[in-house]
Amino acid sequence: MAVSMGCDGSDYTQPGGLSEVQGANSRFDFVDDIPYCSLIDGADAGIGSITGKAINMLKSLKKLLGHDDKFFDLLESSAIEAQNSVQLLVEMLRQPQTEATLDGFSHARRKDKQITERITEELCKTFVTPLEREDIEALSIALYKIPKTVEKFSEKFILCRSFISDIEFSRQIKILEQTTSTVTQMVKKLRKRAHLETMKDQNERLHHLEGEADKLMLELVKDLYSGKHDPLRVIVILDLYEILERIVDRCRDAGNVIFQIVLKYS
Repeated sequence: MAVSMGCDGSDYTQPGGLSEVQGANSRFDFVDDIPYCSLIDGADAGIGSITGKAINMLKSLKKLLGHDDKFFDLLESSAIEAQNSVQLLVEMLRQPQTEATLDGFSHARRKDKQITERITEELCKTFVTPLEREDIEALSIALYKIPKTVEKFSEKFILCRSFISDIEFSRQIKILEQTTSTVTQMVKKLRKRAHLETMKDQNERLHHLEGEADKLMLELVKDLYSGKHDPLRVIVILDLYEILERIVDRCRDAGNVIFQIVLKYS
């Protein structure tokens, strides 16, 4: 949709992306939300038109001025990969007897790393970005740390799975699913310029979940230190618990970066 505004204050809207106004006046046209001014001289000047070349130039100008969605696309893809890696982890923990491999976790981590590298490349090639460069880079790194930590847990879990097959991780699973889902939602709302209060509520939710993970960790450690467990088993299980808690911390860190970005633009 294109909108034309005449010097007399009248506006004209026509479908199809082109605006047509007859008469001897100046007007502002909007294509893809970018205004341009065209001057029509004389009553018989005819119908003003925007050529395909002009539209392409306007679109290029839109990208030059930071109105390009590629960074939002990449950040959302990174968040989705992080969530996918956690989902793989959840499935493995729910079925500890099933033979699992590192292939899925490694693939998710490598794919997220490629996205992070792509973001860095695009930052070097883009003149104006929709968000501050250091914020985009900080968020991409924070998101990448999630699947990287998940892969670290899966490596240790697979190595000692037979030794700890009776350990229950359901409570950690619930927290992990909620934290990664919240982070993904927050990243998607960056594109839409979500209201500060909305993002604040979600960030506070992440901090609440991180607090719940800390409480659970204390409870589990207390049981491990009770003296009724084999010392080697205590060392192995405690290490796994700590890595799971670290994944939640990574999600909280990503949420903090997102909230700081929103604060800057509020």
